[in-house]
Amino acid sequence: MSTEALLAAQGGGGGGGGGEVASRRLSIDDALAEHAGEFGRWQLRHFVLVSAAWALEALHTMVIIFADREPAMSCPAGEGRCGDRCAGAAAGWEWAQGSASSTVAEWGLVCGERYKVGLVQAIFFAGCMIGAGVFGHLSDSFLGRKGSLQVVCFLNALFGLLTALAPSYRVYVVLRLLTGFSTGSIGLCAFVLATEPIGPSRRGTAGMSSFYFFSGGIAALAGVAAMFQSSWRLLYVVTSLPSLVFVLAVMPFISESPRWYLVRRRTDDAMRVLRDIAATNGRRIPDGVTLKLDDEGDDANGGKQIEESSPSSSSGSILDVFRSRTTRARLVLSVLINLLCSVVYYGLSLNVVNLKTNLYVSVAVNSIAEMPAYLLTALLLDHFGRKPLGIGTMLLSGVFCIAGSLIAGVGAMRIVRMVCGVVGIFGMAATYNLLFIYTAELFPTVVRNAALGCTSQASQMGAILAPMVVVLGERVPFAVFGVSGIIGGLLVFYLPETMNKPLYDTMAGLEEGEKTPLK
Repeated sequence: MSTEALLAAQGGGGGGGGGEVASRRLSIDDALAEHAGEFGRWQLRHFVLVSAAWALEALHTMVIIFADREPAMSCPAGEGRCGDRCAGAAAGWEWAQGSASSTVAEWGLVCGERYKVGLVQAIFFAGCMIGAGVFGHLSDSFLGRKGSLQVVCFLNALFGLLTALAPSYRVYVVLRLLTGFSTGSIGLCAFVLATEPIGPSRRGTAGMSSFYFFSGGIAALAGVAAMFQSSWRLLYVVTSLPSLVFVLAVMPFISESPRWYLVRRRTDDAMRVLRDIAATNGRRIPDGVTLKLDDEGDDANGGKQIEESSPSSSSGSILDVFRSRTTRARLVLSVLINLLCSVVYYGLSLNVVNLKTNLYVSVAVNSIAEMPAYLLTALLLDHFGRKPLGIGTMLLSGVFCIAGSLIAGVGAMRIVRMVCGVVGIFGMAATYNLLFIYTAELFPTVVRNAALGCTSQASQMGAILAPMVVVLGERVPFAVFGVSGIIGGLLVFYLPETMNKPLYDTMAGLEEGEKTPLK
């Protein structure tokens, strides 16, 4: 018995079984698959709690559709007795739901001032673009995934509540910029935090499921906005409070990512989380099992040498992505693809206000219509792989948008063109959400959020460009969306497949792992 204890202490593998178990070092993916469970009760609970943050992002992003809408105007004096509509109250016109019903009504953002509504939207997404980069880096470094999510949700609540008190248009613009700064990284922080504790065989399907929360948040927003049509300020209050509730009531029950702990050299904390996962899932991790990064050897000494010689491997930045030829090419392609996808997705979505139907019903229906795209992608993701599905969905959207640009919008052909647009947004909604999973799997843990932050910035740039495309007329936008979808689909050809590949922890581990099939 003393001999076995000695072997265990020395990490010997040639002795009894006890020594072998005591010295065994596993990657997190292997530990999940062999001992803790890839997707059990712990992961399900954690996934639902974290993914609820997507609904918060939907509230803060889409509230502008309702807060900045242009309500109906009426002439109390009778038809034809009021002057120029652009003069508003000075010409005898009144807002049907009162001047407090929207920012447009309160500050007279009509006619020559109408551009200010689009300006607010562009500035909001510019804030998202900046915030995605900043918090993408912070969540990979000292702040962590959980810490970053907690900070951005608190800032969202704060800036959202302050927006409700905005005394002027200029102050409103500044507060929407700040709200965008904190909103832009909610999705990426939540996505990474929710999926990193899940095993490789379940990660893709679970990741796709997180986007139901975003669409559900939009549908819920439509219902809430319908109840607060008379006050845009109250609407901002009721859409901001859930973020505060999330920070106070949900975040305490969310765990930090064990992968982040591991790359920060906090192995004991990573093991604590994995043991908690195993216990909740009704399983157990043997006492002798420890964790290793994917660029470490199986022996304890080898791991120690790497830890001492590479103290900076526990964190990374976007500069590290560019230093590697492998990740540099992936990042450039991912940025271009996300940009093109976002232009099409947001561009096709912006036509809601031009449908001349009930705004609240239209937004709810559109959000629900995206859900089948998520379901289809989730079902096919692990059968066909990320790359073929990305190519297929982008080309599907692109082809139907091109078809829509060739159809005249008169008579019954309007319906045909509308169908082309519906199929276009169906395909691009699937692509948009698939890209989160695909991008997360293309980069190692040390730079994953930094890379996702960079691609999220590209998406926000696409969101800024989309309104500029929409104003080009009836057919031209469809043509632009079609070409964007087709080019994006062709670019996906140059990305590697990531299905059933390990989620690498370090840059060295990724480089070595990519060389393995060639040996």
